[in-house]
Amino acid sequence: QVDRYLYHLRLSDDVLLDVMARFQAEMVKGLGRDTNPTATVKMLPSFVRSLPDGSEKGDFLAVDLGGSQFRAYHVKMFDDMKQSSQLESKFYPTPKEVIQGNGAELFDYIADCLLDFMETKNLKHKKLPLGFTFSFPCKQTKLEEGVLLAWTKHFKVRGVQDTDVVSSLRKALQKHKASFDIDADVLALVNDTVGTMMTCGYDDQRCEVGLIIGTGTNACYMEEMRHIDLVEGDEGRMCINTEWGAFGDDGALDDLRTEFDRELDLGSLNPGKQLFEKMISSLYLGELVRLILLKMTKEGLLFNGKVSTALLTKGKIEMKHVSAMEKYKEGLSNTKEILTELNLFPSEEDCVAVQHVCTIVSFRSANLCAAALAAILTRLRENKKLLRMRTTVGIDGGLYKTHPQYAKRLHKVVRRLVPTCDVRFLLSVSGSGRGAAMVTAVAHRLAAQRQRIDATLAPFLLPLGTLREVKGKMRAELEYGLKRETQANATVKMLPTYVCGTPDGTEKGKFLALDLGGTNFRVLLVKIKSGRRRSVQMYNKIFAIPLEIMQGTGEELFDHIVQCIADFLEYMGIKGARLPLGFTFSFPCRQASIDKGTLVGWTKGFKATDCEGEDVVDMLREAIRRRNEFDLDIVAVVNDTVGTMMTCGYEDPNCEIGLIAGTGSNVCYMEDMKNIEIVEGNEGKMCINTEWGAFGDNGCIDNIRTKYDKEVDEGSLNPGKQRYEKMTSGMYLGEIVRQILIDLTKQGLLFRGHISESLRKRGIFETKFLSQIESDRLALLQVRRILQQLGLDSTCDDSIIVKEVCGVVSRRAAQLCGAGLAAIVEKKRENRGVERLQITVGVDGTLYKLHPHFSRVLRETVKELAPQCDVTFMLSEDGSGKGAALITAVAKRLHNVGQK
Repeated sequence: QVDRYLYHLRLSDDVLLDVMARFQAEMVKGLGRDTNPTATVKMLPSFVRSLPDGSEKGDFLAVDLGGSQFRAYHVKMFDDMKQSSQLESKFYPTPKEVIQGNGAELFDYIADCLLDFMETKNLKHKKLPLGFTFSFPCKQTKLEEGVLLAWTKHFKVRGVQDTDVVSSLRKALQKHKASFDIDADVLALVNDTVGTMMTCGYDDQRCEVGLIIGTGTNACYMEEMRHIDLVEGDEGRMCINTEWGAFGDDGALDDLRTEFDRELDLGSLNPGKQLFEKMISSLYLGELVRLILLKMTKEGLLFNGKVSTALLTKGKIEMKHVSAMEKYKEGLSNTKEILTELNLFPSEEDCVAVQHVCTIVSFRSANLCAAALAAILTRLRENKKLLRMRTTVGIDGGLYKTHPQYAKRLHKVVRRLVPTCDVRFLLSVSGSGRGAAMVTAVAHRLAAQRQRIDATLAPFLLPLGTLREVKGKMRAELEYGLKRETQANATVKMLPTYVCGTPDGTEKGKFLALDLGGTNFRVLLVKIKSGRRRSVQMYNKIFAIPLEIMQGTGEELFDHIVQCIADFLEYMGIKGARLPLGFTFSFPCRQASIDKGTLVGWTKGFKATDCEGEDVVDMLREAIRRRNEFDLDIVAVVNDTVGTMMTCGYEDPNCEIGLIAGTGSNVCYMEDMKNIEIVEGNEGKMCINTEWGAFGDNGCIDNIRTKYDKEVDEGSLNPGKQRYEKMTSGMYLGEIVRQILIDLTKQGLLFRGHISESLRKRGIFETKFLSQIESDRLALLQVRRILQQLGLDSTCDDSIIVKEVCGVVSRRAAQLCGAGLAAIVEKKRENRGVERLQITVGVDGTLYKLHPHFSRVLRETVKELAPQCDVTFMLSEDGSGKGAALITAVAKRLHNVGQK
């Protein structure tokens, strides 16, 4: 008969899994911007974004309001790598007239207690950061602000709901500051659940869930920012205060609520609200037991049917009685004693039945709590994309601490419901107030860190005025490079390419192209058709260039190139044909004609000897002669930038500028012959290869070079050269990032102050990692994985900082590149003498193509700095291969026209 009464309180695992799924759905509703207003589980952002990392130090105050007593704390933290702290606290009563009076009286009382505490602990004349644990549902828009949504736990203070409780506390403290010389700065408002998580997080850095099971019940956990629609930004994580007590207020748990739950709810201070809390928390479990016992007695199942005053008196059976009656080791003696005190005079059968009722009621509480907690743990595991997860749950609350069986039951059910989570349950020993001090300490640490990070990155943030200066200086350098008297000393060499035309569509035939410009070398066969069926077909093969050849002798390098050509001709079956050849040679060359190119100097890691100052076409011809297997008609030596312009020019006749933004950085453009003083003749145009990477080698942009740029330059193969390229090209951006990361780590702002061996390795941070890390589609978890691949063990906070560093470095690169390009398009506009210029820029290079933001920032900068130019950016398809063949074809066409 007793079991018949208790049947609906027993919950099978299937029912618990169903409750878990319902709670997961409620969490999603609470996190969504559109669904949150109607969600019962409010999922309130706490603006706590970071857990303690052990480096917190200093003195902090905290006050804790939310239970039957008010408590003040002083926490001293030591940065001794042992995460040690000292805690002093004092309890104060919360009189009924205060918790059911008006707001001004409540906050004055808190300020009075804090004053008393500071006087007692001799803290009166110090200015200390203060954390405020306020264990009621609040809507926060920042860490130090919270609007009370509703009172719970018997609190009914007038005039506080819908107001900011932090500003009320500050006002009360301000009054005391003038009169009693106390100075406390409220830095953080914290829910007791969040406080519990932070307290346990100081001792165990795996702790990312907080749970309260006492007079009230609640849970919080660290959620991914990208899932929190109510807060701007998607970087990092934030602690969400679920306010799960209201789960079921919309009827979602009606099938599980018994007649006793309904009766208890109707008799409460807030009928229809906090229904989940009323099934779980210690404030209500004693009352639930009373209602069950009352009905059983009325039906003659207990106490010979005699209904005593105790059973009729609301609140007479408390949680402490339920806990004591479940101490099975003491048999039935406790139960008999408690029931006798309540004038119930039980038989032995009565004692057994009452103990059974207590067990079933508290077991249901643990089961429901376990189901909701299992939903949170599953969400955490799915957020991290793990098959199995280790984590820690920080717990506080009288029911969990004092009930003899509760903790064991909760642990067992959680482990059964989520077998893929290895959960450690950690008891919070010093209350949620210490947690508020922790939150305050973390906020204090983060604010100080933020200042130092901002100071480190400030030199990379270039205002518009500075970018205009860069554009002006670039324009001046372009002019120096074109003028006969200044060209010799100009840093931007403005090399004539002897390419005097762009494709007109009549080009046709078979051409070979060679492409040397990085660690790979390509040989291509290009078939060009003209007329209505105009097309370009390409066949190519890629060959590696070993480091020992890149940095060996010139003869070895060109012999290797010819070996690769021989392999390709053999592979294509065209060894006997003497085909016209275009040689893309992506290094600075001084040309005297289209088929003569003298190497000015190696870049991009090449160091082959006896090449600088030599004609690379002659060196290639000599290597072909040495091999004595085939002959080729070398028509043109081409820079990859020119090839890019020509490829896009084949599609769009308006394309007169080529830009490379990849491993290296360079621009070419069609200049009026009359402006090129170093070449005879004034008619027509010629493509100028600016070689702008050397811009700044004369010190003209030293004012924007940072100490990190100087370190990268000094550690490079060509110190003092290609300074602009070292600030804008893919080859160097990763290295700038690495230097900044080392500095931030030395300052203790990253990787727990530990510089790993991998971070010490030059070149480890390739630019492709910048592109991956800055991708908007990439969650921080994936950023952490990339850093782990690089041997950098990072926290979530580290990942955010690394992403920010990558962002400022690549943004500056795009802006500087944009400033340089704006100088070129403005020059083109003036050359044409038009009010408004429409022009196309052909672009190639991995930085432009693959980086998620580089191209956008570049385009925005050009638009801002050259507002009278409408610039279209066109992606080049294989400028260094197809482009070289097109230049060869154009050169052949112009040569034939000249002969006719």
